[in-house]
Amino acid sequence: MRERSKARAWALRTLYAWESREGADLEGILDEFLAQRLIAPSRRDYLRRLVTAVAEHHRAIDAALQDAISNWRIGRLSVIDRNILRLAAAEMLYFPDIPPRVSIREALKLAERYGTDQSPRFANGVLDALMKSLERR
Repeated sequence: MRERSKARAWALRTLYAWESREGADLEGILDEFLAQRLIAPSRRDYLRRLVTAVAEHHRAIDAALQDAISNWRIGRLSVIDRNILRLAAAEMLYFPDIPPRVSIREALKLAERYGTDQSPRFANGVLDALMKSLERR
């Protein structure tokens, strides 16, 4: 499990780089990261799986998050918070082998490490709302 946690942190860095380079190809940035950074082989498969899910389902992920965020637009969130939410939402929506509570817990760890003081509480609220909406389906 620790390998997946570290893969998620690399995925967050990859998404941050993607948003910093307008118009860049997300999977191209991932390939660049894999070629230029010292990422353990045990983390690469999950990193690729996660980033590919975000690349393929970016619009659906953002729409699901937007529905879970009240009185706020996803575009107004900080880059870090937005991408932490995207990673967790990708797992919740497209990875049936990952329990939603695990995705939320992992997102909170990322928010504590990379976000602001308010990031963990905000991420928890949004992802909890997303989880509840998925349970109602």
